[in-house]
Order: sequence, then structure tokens, then C-alpha cells
Amino acid sequence: MAIRKVLIANRGEIARRVIRTCSAMGIDTTAVYSEVDADAPFVREATDAVPLGGRRPAESYLRTDLLLDAAARTGCDAVHPGYGFLSENAAFAQACAEAGLRFIGPSPRVIELMGSKTDARALMEDAGVPVLPGWHDGAPPPEVVERIGFPMLVKASFGGGGRGMRVVESADELAGALAAAEREAEAAFGNGAVFVERYLPSARHIEVQIFGDSHGNVVHLFERECSIQRRHQKIVEEAPAPNLDDDVRARLYQAAVDAGRALGYEGAGTVEFIVGPDGQFYFLEVNTRLQVEHPVTELITGLDLVRLQLLVADGAPLSVAPVVNGHAVEARLCAEDPADDYAPKPGTVVRFDVPGPVRLDSGVEPGSEVSVDYDAMLAKVIAWAPTREEAVRVLRRSLRDSRINGVITNRDLLVGILGHPEFEAGTVDTAFLTRYPPTALLAAPDRRLPALAAVLARQAQRRAEAPVLRAVPSGWRNNPSVLRSETLDDLVVEYRISGRPEFRVDGERLDVEVVSATPTHVVMVTDGVRRAFDVDHGNGDGEVFVDSLRFAVAPRFVDPADVEAPGSLAAPMPGTVVGVPVAVGDRVEAGDVVVVLEAMKMEHVIRAPEAGVVATLSVAVGDRVDVGTVLAVLEEEEAARVG
Repeated sequence: MAIRKVLIANRGEIARRVIRTCSAMGIDTTAVYSEVDADAPFVREATDAVPLGGRRPAESYLRTDLLLDAAARTGCDAVHPGYGFLSENAAFAQACAEAGLRFIGPSPRVIELMGSKTDARALMEDAGVPVLPGWHDGAPPPEVVERIGFPMLVKASFGGGGRGMRVVESADELAGALAAAEREAEAAFGNGAVFVERYLPSARHIEVQIFGDSHGNVVHLFERECSIQRRHQKIVEEAPAPNLDDDVRARLYQAAVDAGRALGYEGAGTVEFIVGPDGQFYFLEVNTRLQVEHPVTELITGLDLVRLQLLVADGAPLSVAPVVNGHAVEARLCAEDPADDYAPKPGTVVRFDVPGPVRLDSGVEPGSEVSVDYDAMLAKVIAWAPTREEAVRVLRRSLRDSRINGVITNRDLLVGILGHPEFEAGTVDTAFLTRYPPTALLAAPDRRLPALAAVLARQAQRRAEAPVLRAVPSGWRNNPSVLRSETLDDLVVEYRISGRPEFRVDGERLDVEVVSATPTHVVMVTDGVRRAFDVDHGNGDGEVFVDSLRFAVAPRFVDPADVEAPGSLAAPMPGTVVGVPVAVGDRVEAGDVVVVLEAMKMEHVIRAPEAGVVATLSVAVGDRVDVGTVLAVLEEEEAARVG
């Protein structure tokens, strides 16, 4: 019987993606949502929606009982798991089957086989697919450590997306890396099992999309290049892979199809490989689900992979003979600050405008909350063109001209990557962002004119909101010789608008003619060039966005209660405390770990900036903290003795 209604056991952009195809096929959908997502676009777009309660995944999207109850109450006959969450959970797939629901993915047996990366390695090794030296039975003994060699990689056995992964450079780091990876894997996937394998720091990450059906057919849909990664998470992907030897490409296809046939694979899957500079490749894992980066495959083949998933789940045989048409490149827009070690930056989206002839798969809109409880990805921007050069150019311009305000994003880093000579030449590997950290890729814009535009827009907003004396010229003062001033980040902007206009930034006079200034748009002429600036006022009086530059606005008067004690370590982001390896009175050296936070499914370590003694600990494991919360206070050892 044909699928009539699908429960989408996921959220955000993938939920919207599945809804879009289901709607085109005349299939109804049920969305489920946590408290955080009550007003999210995917909830509106589904045929109906069921609240799960709770904020965090463990309280909502990871609750099999709640998901099955929602499916039963809304008359669903199938479940699409998306990616992440329970998409590769064999027990969930089995529970769906037992409840009479079609799980849109491979069988529980295949998910279980491939869900354990250690079992998958063994299966592939038996099938003759090369694998890297590794160990999966707890901490490896010294002789195994020597066989694997450094650097080595600690990986979550059940899961993906870079979570539960740590590169280990020496034996001294191994125990700490294992413990951290286990905590992160448990939080993300509900299973803290990890294993280790040799790490190839300058290889390529290439994956092959496969599809299977219930009639024994397994086909490949070509490959994707996924080597641009930060924290072992992909942020730029493309298809086909550039500069790949045809013989290597053919062998990758054959290995991927052989793996699928050995498994009796049904539905969408991805066989991932690491490819060395010599062309030798090694099996990494099989992802038994749709991949985040599936749009690039769709754009070069003209296929709708979600549609194929639904047809295969309905029992239809595969009847595809795709050819590669053109080139596609995808960039993941994330709410994070690359200049701050990719720290997540939750908040509320004020503007979300991505122009150009691109495909936008997004889970947010203006007003959306970007929560610390979920992944940092906001959207995927994908460009297609007849040639790689043109596709890269289109994507770079679209990102450059985007206006994404209210949260800090990695947009400028993506623009820098796409414009780098190595990327343009198609010669990148997984160490690209190690060779070229954000400081080397992020262009330093001239912030003086944008800062002035921010001040002018803020002044215009104050005038528009003034309850009295509206006829008085903006910025009027009874002592016109004195300039008004505001501090934005580290820039001091001085200005006089009425009378004889004058503008200075950090004491330097700017030769500027202000054509117009409203709360949201400022036009100026400088050096004979007319410049226009779009302005958003953020989520309060403490920030303003000009185009997509963010400025923190310093308060005119500081409340003494807001001044932190010397030596305070404050939370750089909202999150949950998952580790406090020190106690009051402990001596710490510079770089020692004081507190570990979990935010957006990743761990973030708060270290001592210098040697001292822990004078105060304000948090314990399990506490939730906000940005700026004082976690601990360090004192110099002499001061601590005197105290």
C-alpha cells in the first residue's frame, strides 16, 4: 500500500526538505517539535504537528515513545528520520516496524551493522575494502598505540557529524581525549562507545552516494568532495570531486556498490572514504541515512533523493541511469564565530536574506531562535553551474551579498574559503583549515564607514522614537562645538549632524556627505563614491548590524554591579556544564582546564589564562549557564595566601 502520511522525526531544514517533497507527491506530513521549535517554519509547513515538550533532544526528538505516539495519534503510516538524532538508531527503526510504520531507510539489521563503526570496519575488511589500523576495545594497550601511530583519531562508534571525535598527537593526550569523546558521544547519540584509528592529516574525504531497493538493485550516484572541515565537521561540499583520477574514481564507485550489495542495502546511503595523496583509499564508514550534503548530488543528477527514498520504501524498483551534469557546491551557514575557535553563537535571527541564483535549504527565518541545545547550522546554500569555476563564483557572491543578522555566523569564513587559490584550483585536503586558519582567511574590512552608518541609524531611530520635540533637528546641541560620541567595539565614533556636520572615527576626520539616514538605511558619499548601508538593530540596544558586520555598542553608563571581579572566568556562550576538573583551593597553570561546557552538541573548554589559585567555583556539573555567567574566579597564589 502506498505511503499516505509521514511522521518526520526531525527538525529544522531537513524537516522542511522532507515536507517539500512529500507535498509535491501528495503525501501528508506530521511534524514533531520541542519547546524551542514551537514557532519554527517546519512546524507551520507540515500538515499537522505534535508538541513533544522539553527543550533538549533527550527530552524530545530522542524519545521513541513520544514519536510513536505522535505517529499513532495523527494516522501516519511511515516515519522519515532525516539525519542526526535517531536516523541511524536500529532500535528506533525496529520500534517503528513493530508499530506498523514503514521506516524510510535501510533495515534495522543494516543500521545495526553499520551503526557500530567498529563492526562496519570488520565487515569491510572481510570484504577486501582497505581500512586504517585501529582499536575498538577501550583504551588501546601500548603495543597497539605503537602499531596505530600518531596522530591518531578518537571517534564515536555510534554517530557522526564530527561529534565524539578528537585528534591525538601524543600518548599524554590519549586518556583525556578518550574521556572527552565518550562524554560528547553519549550526549549526542545516547551511546558513549568510541574507538581509535590512524589519522591521515593531509588526505581527502570523498564519499559515494549509493541507493538500493528491495529487489536487489544497488547503484551509485557519483561522489562528493567533503574535505573542507572544521572540528571534523564538513562545511563545504561539492560534486563531482575535482582533480580525482578516473581510475581512483571508478574503484571508489565499485567499492561503494560492493559494500551496498554485501549489506543488501535499501534506501539512501553513503559510503565514506579517506583518500591519500598517493590515490590509495581507506574505508571510513557507511552512513545509513540521507546526508546533509545530498543537495549537490541532486543538482548534478536532476534527481530528488527524498522522492527516491519514498518510492523505494513503497517497494518500487530503482530505475535510474543518471549522468553528471555540471558542478554543484554547497556551503553550510552556521551560528558560530570562526575567529573565536568556532565557538557557537546562539541568539535570535533578525534578518535572513540570501540572494542570487542559489538553492537555499534553511530551517530559520527572521525571528527564529537559534538555541544552544541544537546544532549550529542555520542553512545550506548551494550553487549549480555548467562548470566548477562558475558554480564557485556564484556561491561566493551569494554569500558575500547575504544579510544574516542577529547571530554571528561563519559567512565571511566561507567567502574566504571559496576565494582561496587552493580551493579555486580544487587541490584541498582535510588539513586545509589547519594550514589556513580563520585569521588567514577572514579579510579585515574597513569598519570606519559602517561604524559611522551604525551611529547615524541609531540616531535616526532615537529621533523616530522621541515622544517630544520632534521638530528639533537630529543631534542638535546647545553647544555645537562639542561632538557627540559613541563607542562601537573598539571604535570611538564622534559626530555632529546639525549645523556644520563633522564626523570622526578614532580621532580621524572622515570626509563624508550624508545623503540620507533612516533607522534601517544610510546613504553616504565619500571620495566621490556613493555607498549605501543596510542596518539592523539586533536583539537589544547592545548591538547593531551594518550589512552583516556586527558592532557591540558600549553602554554610556556602567552599572558597578556588572563589573566582574579580577580573575573571573565568564561563560563565552550559553550552555550546560559537563565538567569541573578543579576544586576551590587548587593551583592551576596557564592553559589548565577549569570548566567544560557543552553547547550546540559540542564541548568547549574554559582554560586558565594564567597560573593562579581557584578562589571561587560558581557552577557544578549539570548547571545551565548564560553568556557572561561567572564560572570561576582565579587569584594569584600570593593573594590567595593573604586572603
